[in-house]
Amino acid sequence: MPVSRPRGRGQALYEEVKARILDGTYAAGTALASTRASAAERGLSRTTVTAVHEQLAAEGFLETRPGAASRVAFGAGPALVPNAARRIGKAAASRLSAFGQRVAALELAQPQPAPAGAIDFLYGPLAGADFPTLAWMKASRQVERERPARLAYADPRGDPGLRRALQAYLARARGISCSVEQLLVVNGSQQALDLCARLLVDPGDKVVVEDPGYRMAHHVFTAQGARLHGIAVDRHGLRTDDLARVRQAALAYVTPTHQFPLGAFLAMPRRQALLQWAAKTGAWILEDDYDSEYRYAVRPEASLQSLDDAGSVIYIGTFSKTLSPELRLGYMVVPQRVAEAFASAKRLADRHSSSHAQRTLALLLEEGTYERHVRRVRRAQDARRTALLQAIDRHLAGQLTVEGAASGLHLVAWADQLPASREAELVAAARRERVLVYPLGALYLPQRATAAKRPAGLVLGYALLDPGEIELGIKRLAVAMRKL
Repeated sequence: MPVSRPRGRGQALYEEVKARILDGTYAAGTALASTRASAAERGLSRTTVTAVHEQLAAEGFLETRPGAASRVAFGAGPALVPNAARRIGKAAASRLSAFGQRVAALELAQPQPAPAGAIDFLYGPLAGADFPTLAWMKASRQVERERPARLAYADPRGDPGLRRALQAYLARARGISCSVEQLLVVNGSQQALDLCARLLVDPGDKVVVEDPGYRMAHHVFTAQGARLHGIAVDRHGLRTDDLARVRQAALAYVTPTHQFPLGAFLAMPRRQALLQWAAKTGAWILEDDYDSEYRYAVRPEASLQSLDDAGSVIYIGTFSKTLSPELRLGYMVVPQRVAEAFASAKRLADRHSSSHAQRTLALLLEEGTYERHVRRVRRAQDARRTALLQAIDRHLAGQLTVEGAASGLHLVAWADQLPASREAELVAAARRERVLVYPLGALYLPQRATAAKRPAGLVLGYALLDPGEIELGIKRLAVAMRKL
């Protein structure tokens, strides 16, 4: 019996569903809303919606079964985008703002699928088993029981309870003295950097960065229109003697506790020299203290913020490396004179960070649970670090030289017998052996990525792996290096 083709408003629903299947919005196997729910939402009769589903099923776009939801048929995937649509897309792209064009021009690394069974030395992710699941669930349930009667937008600066708990924690852990008004809760350190770029940098301003350094920070400043001025890093951190030739800059972005990626700890004389330079030039200092909880063979040193008498330092911290990157929870300590501006910018960006997650974290801080968790996970990370160092010593002694292993969640391994020009070849050879390692060259500013006279270098993260996986990964890396 032929299916009657939908008309009127039913035809509009038919065209919409068909278009969403063709452009891939509705993937194969996706269940559509029931005919009853769709009819109520669209103001149509169930008979009309049923006729639409039957027509699409007759054309091979849907699979229907009595008593079950209609699903997108396999093989009914997205169609090629017509040339006219591509031309429209190009025209729209040409209307981007100057900021939008700078963002579009950035070469942001995209995650690549890992081969089956690969050992991944990626820096950034944490092991799911390290998350304090029971403690978080208990605190989360308490927050849920105390849900306020009024559900409203919250303070853009962050939950007051969390900021009070952070104030006390930072005083204990990092010797930082600040008021609650100076604290701003943000969606990870990346939002902190974005706010700083928007509020402190104008197009054409010079920004001092470590080279090599954290490229996602570099991209934020580049998108804002800044001119990056790279300063080399050695085993004592940023070469502050090179700052003498930088007479005018909007700010300097540094990772003094565990320089990313080389792992150096900024020595006290250099900390003081950096602060003096900022006071003299009027530049801001962005202190990214992201790895301060993981110190194994170095003693804690005073933060730049705690040494700052001129109000030049903005301190940035995150819970991404102690709890989870998925929480998107970080914080800033800003000088009092700009606190209101940062709060207003945060409000414009996203109103506020997740209230539930903030209140849950506040409970963990108040009860001491968070600090107990940090001590536990620090021991676990130290065990992984030790396993990595021992595996390198067993399987790659004389071929890899380790740097920056005294703190943090990664180390740098120099392949002394390979020039930097063969770094990509080394990474590819390792991938063929099902071990993923990451080239150091990608973290240099473009003009120095290949020009630097150095051996090939690898950034090896270990927080995601257990000791057995680390051992197997280094064995595979040794096989790859022998083949080179």
